[in-house]
This record gives sequence, structure tokens and C-alpha cells, in this order.
Amino acid sequence: MDFQYPFALAGLFVGFVVGLTGVGGGSLMTPILLAFGISPTSAVGTDLLYAAITKMGGVHVHHKKRNINWRITLFLAIGSVPAAVATLWLLHSSGLDTATVNKMIKKSLGWAMLFTAIAIVFKQQIMNYSHRNDVWITRMSSRQQDIATIITGIILGAIVTLTSIGAGALGTVVLFLLYPLLPTVKLVGTEIAHAVPLTLVAGLGHASFGNVDWGLLGNLLIGSLPGIYIGSHLANHAADKYLRPALALMMFYAGSKLVM
Repeated sequence: MDFQYPFALAGLFVGFVVGLTGVGGGSLMTPILLAFGISPTSAVGTDLLYAAITKMGGVHVHHKKRNINWRITLFLAIGSVPAAVATLWLLHSSGLDTATVNKMIKKSLGWAMLFTAIAIVFKQQIMNYSHRNDVWITRMSSRQQDIATIITGIILGAIVTLTSIGAGALGTVVLFLLYPLLPTVKLVGTEIAHAVPLTLVAGLGHASFGNVDWGLLGNLLIGSLPGIYIGSHLANHAADKYLRPALALMMFYAGSKLVM
């Protein structure tokens, strides 16, 4: 593997943002890889394995700090992992040529990025609304919460497997609604923990299709592992009111270009 510092620096930056906010893994890395000229299928496959390995480091830190609700993580995975396998099977059995799959993934990426950007921008308003108002989603029983969490996992599993993005921002927004009393840092840790099995299964599936650039993956991990370690340690103290809007703006711009 030849060391290429631009990819290592990209990994460092994205890993730090993910550790700090729980958002931005695929949302940042996949567009960066596309900008470097990596094909959409290879960008998605490589990013999924990158996310799985990177977030393992984040799980270690957040677990030590008791920032993970493992029960919620389990119910998310019950929905997302089978959905990832089903999505991979559909991609493999569709019989579409590579050019068509690349085009489909680029469009899906664009829409996923636009919705994720909107979710990031309005996350606080959604949280405040759920706290202030006695809406049905905040009055669910424990069993109803479990079912809704599994359904959320199914939706995330399909989206993340196809585009490699959405688990962080879209997942945490829904979890904020389902579990409004859970502290933000615990939702961040929980979503990072859930992303590991989901992206690992999806990434290995893409690898079996030849959609992973292993040299590129190694360069990304050289930067991302220390990045997410540092970011996770700062997550309890960081004010992300500036970081999240900047992230949303970049995602909205990149997403609109992909869609158009």
C-alpha cells in the first residue's frame, strides 16, 4: 500500500468530526472520495468499511464514558442488519450494468445528503418541539418504542447500504423524537455503536462485489483512527452549534450537485 497523505488527512478530518458529533462519516467521506475521482460504487463500498473500522474506536471511548444505550443499539441493529443484507441482494440480483448502478447511487447519494442536511439544520427545533408538546411519538409505550426503533433500523439499513450516508444525522434525529429524555451525548454514542455492525455488514457485502479499494481504505484509516479517538474524547465538552450548520451547508451543496 502506497501512503497518500491527502487521503490520510481526509480520514483524520472526517474521523474527528464523527467522534465529536456522531454525524458526518459517509456524509463527508463519500463526497470527498467522489471529488478525488473515485467511482460511486467504489466510494460507497470503501466508505462503509472505513466507517465500520473507524467507529469501532469511537465505540471504545463512548462505552468507557457510559455514553451508549446498548438496548437501543440492539433494536436498531435488529432492523438495520437484515435490511442491509436484503438491499445488497437486490443490488446483486438486479442485473444492472455498472454505469447504471453508479448513476443510481449518485442520485440516491444526492437525495440522502439533502435530507440529512435538513435533519441537521432543524434537529434542535425538532427536539424542542418534542419536549414542549404532548405529541403521540413522545407518549409511546416501551413496546411501541422498541417497534418504532426496529422500523427506524430497517429504513436506515437500506439507505446506508445504498449510499453509505444517513445513519448519523437521520438516525439521531429520529432517536431524539423516540427518546426525548435521553441526553444528546448518549444518542451520539448509541448511533456510533449501531453504525458499526450495519456498516460492517454492508461494507463486506460491497467488498464481495469488488467495490472496495483496499489501498485507499488503508490510507483513510491511518488518519481516521486517531481522529475519532480525539473527537470522541472532546464530545462531552464541545459546542457544535457552529460545526453542524457548516456540515449541513457542505452536504446541501454537494447533494444538490449530485441530484442536478
